[in-house]
Amino acid sequence: MAMMAMTIRNSASRRTMMSRPIFGSRSMSSWWKNVEPAPKDPILGVTEAFLADPSPDKVNVGVGAYRDDNGKPVVLDCVREAERRIAGTSFMEYLPMGGSVKMVEETLKLAYGDNSQFIKDKRIAAVQSLSGTGACRLFADFQKRFCPASQIYIPVPTWSNHHNIWRDAQVPQKTYHYYHPETKGLDFKGLMDDVKNAPEGSFFLLHACAHNPTGVDPTEEQWREISQLFKAKKHFAFFDMAYQGFASGDPARDAKSIRIFLEDGHHIGISQSYAKNMGLYGQRVGCLSGLTPEQVDRLTSEYHIYMTRNGRISMAGVTTGNVGYLANAIHEVTKSS
Repeated sequence: MAMMAMTIRNSASRRTMMSRPIFGSRSMSSWWKNVEPAPKDPILGVTEAFLADPSPDKVNVGVGAYRDDNGKPVVLDCVREAERRIAGTSFMEYLPMGGSVKMVEETLKLAYGDNSQFIKDKRIAAVQSLSGTGACRLFADFQKRFCPASQIYIPVPTWSNHHNIWRDAQVPQKTYHYYHPETKGLDFKGLMDDVKNAPEGSFFLLHACAHNPTGVDPTEEQWREISQLFKAKKHFAFFDMAYQGFASGDPARDAKSIRIFLEDGHHIGISQSYAKNMGLYGQRVGCLSGLTPEQVDRLTSEYHIYMTRNGRISMAGVTTGNVGYLANAIHEVTKSS
């Protein structure tokens, strides 16, 4: 493990961790005086506020994580079994540059299929990453380096961090229609129009299944139409697949969008994550929105219920012990609307 440590002088102490200055005679504070604290993550910030609240009735439905009926973390049986199998083994050696070869091989099977010809022909370039966020960032950097004049089309809405990732990789962004608020379904016409009108050879970010945050996915037939239009326009599809197995309960079925594109001869990119479906980093089990930012503020200030201001609720935070309290509170803040 590697780490970097810096100390900054202040009026209270002149001690530093270095025996001599590594930046010459310049004060450390002058080097970093313009660095502002990064904005808090909207979800993790909710947790901080929840932990600081002394109310015995407080409820946290902000962070997506497996919970039991007492609100305690749940570890899946398959994860415990994996831990048992590797107990006593050593993982202290350096992994290859691309990560664990076995992990990459098994991960590809989940997305492409056990009998994928692409895997057999070794036509897939893949590396281990720091979950889905790291995979997206690696691809964004790859896109910027090798297609520097390109941009990325991102659906409206999407996981908020998608914008941050491609922005920090300095890839210009555009958006395309996806969700239809009035019907609470897919804006298929708007999506297809945007795909058709995008310049030939554009990059598109697609949610493979269980679209975050709406949960709305194209049907299999719609995926086929999307694939055909992508082929006609010579677009490149990058799939973010963070919820494989959650949309339908069948990992193979949830990878259908990817396999349709492969059948049609596309070259694609995929980000895969086990944070959600294996409970290795927490999971957004469900989502409930009909709440305004002002109503969310009332839930927090009056009822000690914590969630992000867009009204997103992790259903894993709802237990038999707090569901009545939560439902009544939501009723109270929404009934006047």
